[in-house]
Amino acid sequence: MPITITRGELDKPDVQALLALHVTAMHAHSPPEACHVLPGSALARPSITFFTARDGDRLLGFGALKALGDGDGEVKSMRTAPEALGQGVGRAILAALTTEARARGYRSLLLETGTTPDFAAALRLYERAGFRSSEPFGGYPASDFTRFLRLDL
Repeated sequence: MPITITRGELDKPDVQALLALHVTAMHAHSPPEACHVLPGSALARPSITFFTARDGDRLLGFGALKALGDGDGEVKSMRTAPEALGQGVGRAILAALTTEARARGYRSLLLETGTTPDFAAALRLYERAGFRSSEPFGGYPASDFTRFLRLDL
């Protein structure tokens, strides 16, 4: 399956539908105090660059890169469409985010995710890409549910 990564498209209906699914899933699988998912409107901030993955017109997934300052970026709101799971979409989006971070001169990419089985596939993806455990950042509180990862670029 050819995967094309594009910047933007946050306002497209299929993207909004997948974002709604993402937000719902994050609230369903995360304790309220550890749920830091951003709704679509928050992803439109100037500090965040939003990317989509498509096969032709078919939306496969999305991800976002947030500028944190001091040479760091944060991976935000990655999601693969349910029908595209296991087809390399997450890997392609993460590669695009990493490439963009390097082009911006970031020294590291950070992320915060969950630790339960619902997050196991995402954790495998990040670990295979070279992310390692790190300290909390950006005001996220540490908890038994939360895992912080870092990729030095």
